[in-house]
Amino acid sequence: MHPHFKESRSLLIIPALNEEASIGRVIDGVRATGIDIDVLVIDDGSRDQTAELATKHGALVVSHPFNLGYGAAIQTGYKFAVRHGYAELVQMDADGQHDPAYVPDLLEPIRADEFDIVIGSRFVRESGYEMGSARSAGRVFFQRVLAFFGGPHIADPTSGLQALSRKAFEFCCSDFYPSDFPDIDVLLLLDRQGFRIHEVPVEMAPSPPGRKTMHAGLKTIYYPYKMLLSTFRSWRTPVSPGAR
Repeated sequence: MHPHFKESRSLLIIPALNEEASIGRVIDGVRATGIDIDVLVIDDGSRDQTAELATKHGALVVSHPFNLGYGAAIQTGYKFAVRHGYAELVQMDADGQHDPAYVPDLLEPIRADEFDIVIGSRFVRESGYEMGSARSAGRVFFQRVLAFFGGPHIADPTSGLQALSRKAFEFCCSDFYPSDFPDIDVLLLLDRQGFRIHEVPVEMAPSPPGRKTMHAGLKTIYYPYKMLLSTFRSWRTPVSPGAR
């Protein structure tokens, strides 16, 4: 175990790119819950004080020398968790949208060995969360794409608030894992390989005003195109013997 960490069995990973305005508050929010969990911030090539502030607020920081993408940052966290022997992992965003008070709800089914991936969902029951019309249409579209390829019904397929068992995050250390947008393509592959996926209801804050999302600009065109191709690839990937 890294000397800066407690002997916790759980790791919380936070991918971050230029999040100096919120990262300290997010880490302090995790600590305020009293949850026994280690916190790792993956600084994905930030050009501001994200890494310095994360360290100041008590997190361990792993920094990429330049921006590699959200998926690459998440996978760095998975590999860290494998290397340092964690039994379970939670991932959340750095912008303050995710409430760390839900971390125990995400971990409980993992620790009970009931599920391998637990998604914090805004839509599995009414939460009052409002999503723009374009994003709502996209969510429904990708729900249907996932179902079309034989995947599970997921009410919130793009939620970044998730918990994974060690077996699941070890699997996600493989080369198939996308460096940019790990969404329904990954969920489909995990489901096909026999991993048990579940959603628990959570409430989330709205995205901060003026925040530039991962899917802005030309990515609004590239993202669905790429996701359809990678989901098809997941559907075509052979299922490992004994997966189901």
